[in-house]
Amino acid sequence: MLLITGAAGFIGFHIARKRLEMGDIVVGVDNLNDYYDPSLKEARLALLKSFENFTFEKINIADRAQVPKLFARYNFSCVVNLAAQAGVRYSIENPLAYIDSNVLGFTNIIEGCRHHNVEHLVYASTSSVYGANELQPFSESHSVDHPLAIYAASKKCNELIAHSYAHLYGLPSTGLRFFTVYGPWGRPDMALFLFTKAMMNDEPIDVFNHGNMVRDFTYVDDLVEGISMAIDSPAKPNESWDAQDPDPASSNVPYKIYNIGNSKPVPLMDYIQAIEKALGKKAKLNMMPMQDGDVQSTFADTNKMQKDLGYKSVTSVEDGVAKFVDWYKLYFKDTFGVVAR
Repeated sequence: MLLITGAAGFIGFHIARKRLEMGDIVVGVDNLNDYYDPSLKEARLALLKSFENFTFEKINIADRAQVPKLFARYNFSCVVNLAAQAGVRYSIENPLAYIDSNVLGFTNIIEGCRHHNVEHLVYASTSSVYGANELQPFSESHSVDHPLAIYAASKKCNELIAHSYAHLYGLPSTGLRFFTVYGPWGRPDMALFLFTKAMMNDEPIDVFNHGNMVRDFTYVDDLVEGISMAIDSPAKPNESWDAQDPDPASSNVPYKIYNIGNSKPVPLMDYIQAIEKALGKKAKLNMMPMQDGDVQSTFADTNKMQKDLGYKSVTSVEDGVAKFVDWYKLYFKDTFGVVAR
């Protein structure tokens, strides 16, 4: 039995649906907050509820009273913690939301795992942990000691807590650093959703750092394949781990960190061109300076995950963006009077 937190969220929905289709019994947890329009979360959730092997629990993982009761009600073999307050920009405006959800909430979940003999914890980290590091491609063996936003700092905190629990209690944990995930059912606060919506309405799009940005865009189906591989491969101690020259991505206890990315960085302007092609219209560009807490470039080294688990991203940005636009047109067909081609 799997527990998936953040099950009504973008990535949580996709991994829950995949594992349900595989025949797993899944308990999904979400608090359905209003960080963005809850109707999108409800629509995702409605699809998951169509599976007989799915159960939904509306719980805030930061609730110290409710999380232990959740673990007492079920016998989870694996926990996939995707519930989190996301977004670099919002973390500057409301840092306490990130401490509540990403630090306190994560600790509540990992405590539940410890006390109920969960066999494996898989959790979302982020490429944002690389922060001020400019050595690319980003490798799990690089230092992540210089985060540029509270969001990134909260995710590094998750990685540190997970290692402590692996050491103290033998809890196997696998942290996954996601690189700019996009695709159908995506979050409305992310660039692809914002750009598509604005362009459909003939409105300008805000292009930060005057378009001088590069991202390792990861299509959600590729990401979900990687998460699923991680679920089925509990972390083990690294037998060659050297305490005199420690590898940050592994340990002498059951602890692993992996990048999940496309490993093919794409300039932001090329990404916008892919949206223009999918929509058949040109974007109106509002060039802006770099926003606080952001980085100019990301590039994932995924060799560790490919070697250990067989992970490989296969979806090009052009194909992935086209799939998102098709979904967007279909989902909002009553608004725009269009259907997916």
